[in-house]
Amino acid sequence: MKLSILMPVYNEEERIADALKQALAVDYPCEIELIVVDDGSRDGTSEILGRLDDARLRVITHQRNAGKGAAIKTAVDSAEGEYMVILDADLEYDPQDIPRLLEPVLDGRATVVYGNRTFGSHSAYSFWYVMGNKGVTMAANVLFNSYIGDLETCFKLMPLQLYRSLQVRSRGFGMEAEVTGKLLRKRIRPYEVPISYRARGREEGKKITWKDGVEAVWILARERVRRRP
Repeated sequence: MKLSILMPVYNEEERIADALKQALAVDYPCEIELIVVDDGSRDGTSEILGRLDDARLRVITHQRNAGKGAAIKTAVDSAEGEYMVILDADLEYDPQDIPRLLEPVLDGRATVVYGNRTFGSHSAYSFWYVMGNKGVTMAANVLFNSYIGDLETCFKLMPLQLYRSLQVRSRGFGMEAEVTGKLLRKRIRPYEVPISYRARGREEGKKITWKDGVEAVWILARERVRRRP
């Protein structure tokens, strides 16, 4: 099996080198490719990416910032693996957890695997951030009569063709809710494994806001009432 690791990047000059170094240093149980989409960065991100040399790494550049969902779509269109997983470049997630996500797939126990964050004082930068995440996840569980623990997790591992079939339209952070809503609508329940997590604060470049939470709930409701094709 080949795994495509998809990394959307926007203005991460302080972290991108470490993020890539960590991702490429993992001892994966399968072949990988790492596709980085520079989503219109205006800092030194592009220059740093241009200096990197690894056969497993490919860099694609957006001339203008289009949003996380758009960056993932670009990466998915270019990916060649059988499976895919998203890895943000902000160092909040530990790529050493990716082999743990692969275990239930390689063992034949699951097709879609989510990394479930356990928020604590050491891993969440604000009370309202955690409550917002839990609120969006609860909305999905109520709307789709499911029981998942972490809808907004970056670590969503699934077959590449399955992601393509979802035809995700959201160009920003709403893609997280749209992906989960469409999976639950297909009666696909993600298998969840615990992962480590360390949130960064606004002063460190945290980009998601309460407006993204409101949009996520709206997207979930839209997917719940949408007619089946």
